[in-house]
Amino acid sequence: MTDDFAAELGPDRTLLLVDDDEPFVKRLAKAMEKRGFLPETAQSVAEGRAKALARPPAYAVVDLRLEDGNGLEVIEVLHENRPSCRVVVLTGYGAIATAVAAVKIGAIDYLSKPADANDVTKALLARGGALPEPPENPMSADRVRWEHIQRVYEMCDRNVSETARRLSMHRRTLQRILAKRSPK
Repeated sequence: MTDDFAAELGPDRTLLLVDDDEPFVKRLAKAMEKRGFLPETAQSVAEGRAKALARPPAYAVVDLRLEDGNGLEVIEVLHENRPSCRVVVLTGYGAIATAVAAVKIGAIDYLSKPADANDVTKALLARGGALPEPPENPMSADRVRWEHIQRVYEMCDRNVSETARRLSMHRRTLQRILAKRSPK
């Protein structure tokens, strides 16, 4: 357990991680365990709701877009069963409307993927009305563009022609971009 976060955690260190990206949620669970949390994972809305009902955690990190529905449903169950639960929304599909909806039903913060365990821990343990610090290593413009293209590509079920049409881009140009590695 790292000394930086141990004192801030308090006696109940239970953490529910809800994300359908299995490799990501496993890595995050390991990293959060090293920071003193007691993580439990769920990979669907149904599983997240069931775990929130059975053992409401002190902390939760919930992805908004899950295969079987919207992570906001899990947040509602968490706050019905444990109003003091500190919930952070973590998503690759960030939008102002969903951020506002998440905060209205009880989320304390809204982070865009890719976020690392330190970002998540800081958000979970943040107290008061302090404004978040700007990121130390913001994404480059090329990386932001690449992330946006990847999101639209996934929203179009990996259909290159549909993605190109939605991005007003030539299909071959899009294919070349998708074939390259992500920029730093």
